Amino acid sequence: MRHVTRRQFSGGLTALAGASALHPMTAKASNPVDLIARPGSVQLAPASYPETPIWGYDGDVPGPVIRAVQGTRITRRFVNRLAQPSSVHWHGIRIANAMDGVAGLTQPAVAPDDSFLYDFTVPDAGTYWYHPHNRSWEQMARGLYGALIVEEPQDGPEVDADEVLLIDDWRLNDDAQIAGGFGSMMDWAHAGRIGNWITVNGAAAWSRPTPRHARMRLRLVNTANARIFSLQSQGLEGWVIALDGMPLEVPRPLVKLTLAPAQRADLIVDVTAKEGAEAFLISQERDGGYALASFPVTGAARTVRLERPDALPGNPVTPLGPLDGARQATLIMEGGAMGGMRGDMMDGRMTGMREMAAVGKVWAFNGMADMPETPLVEAKRGETVRITLRNETAWPHAMHLHGNHFRQIGADGSRGPLRDTLLMDRNETAEIAFVADNPGDWLLHCHMLEHSAGGMMTWLRVS
Repeated sequence: MRHVTRRQFSGGLTALAGASALHPMTAKASNPVDLIARPGSVQLAPASYPETPIWGYDGDVPGPVIRAVQGTRITRRFVNRLAQPSSVHWHGIRIANAMDGVAGLTQPAVAPDDSFLYDFTVPDAGTYWYHPHNRSWEQMARGLYGALIVEEPQDGPEVDADEVLLIDDWRLNDDAQIAGGFGSMMDWAHAGRIGNWITVNGAAAWSRPTPRHARMRLRLVNTANARIFSLQSQGLEGWVIALDGMPLEVPRPLVKLTLAPAQRADLIVDVTAKEGAEAFLISQERDGGYALASFPVTGAARTVRLERPDALPGNPVTPLGPLDGARQATLIMEGGAMGGMRGDMMDGRMTGMREMAAVGKVWAFNGMADMPETPLVEAKRGETVRITLRNETAWPHAMHLHGNHFRQIGADGSRGPLRDTLLMDRNETAEIAFVADNPGDWLLHCHMLEHSAGGMMTWLRVS
């Protein structure tokens, strides 16, 4: 592996940086009765630069870690102190539809200075997160997100530390202020809003001293608007034990890990770097590897590594049975730059690309560049649903299904791990399947947030 470096904050904010020095997320965890979205100010850039005005839950980036034990109840009164309407989506949690937080589908947006009570039970242990679902492409880019950790009811895996790492990129100008340009057609029609400054847990050089042979659980969350992270480790060896909150039946050796926007991964890693050295979580970019998180090795936790960990206990997701007779649908992704789309349905009529672009609609699902009035699928509770996804665009898309976890079905009939977000490359076709056992209206959209706002949204109904 090539030498790992840290990028320097010089010559303006045109270069990326590694992650930030910050106390472990558990030190910031709190469980307030109110969850308040409001402006704040944080030191995203090095100390020689001014603080960056942000929007954050409780005025901070990230927002407070919310922790609960599997099967228990979470109650939060969301208070909106922003100048825009907002909401809270509890990403990946299979909760009651009315609590899903999708403005315009499951609830009205919460107006400025108004509030909404979220009250739900968490059925699955794992790593989840929360973020707005109204003007997400701007509100998340300004810092609105936080982690939701649901702990196993019994003792979890044997680890010396449990770290939550929320990975984000920001588009900052040369005085460390969040750049404007929200709604830019260049972003919306291409890859999305890609930033030029990377943080972990809201700072740019995240580091935690760690003994040699210590074992850690790292909970990784990609909170970026559109950036896909390609991750590797150096001085850390271990396993992927869960994806999108759902335990893997057999832990996978950690070699290379791709995290699309909204995806999560739980790792168990052992520190194998020698005392006095550093271990790293690395982001592989076009010009080399850059440290997202560093672990300076001091002392030793034990003389030898622990044995291979067991798999985590599974969550109570309805098993996927035979696929014959399943309700089927097809979702074709169209549009974007170099996509060849000349026009599609919008506002109930055929509309040309020029008129569509004028209102920011540059993507389409099944020829519809807007949220359709009828669902893609209407299933009875307990039915199995199969959806064929076909990406006919020149860009990747991170397809996120609310309220359910699915398995990708291979061409040979193989079944992938449970996920709630699937990364699809350009010109790729994939099939997903799940048991529709959670009643309500559920959003299915691209989690490249500019793509979603630009037309890549549809919905499913489970009656």
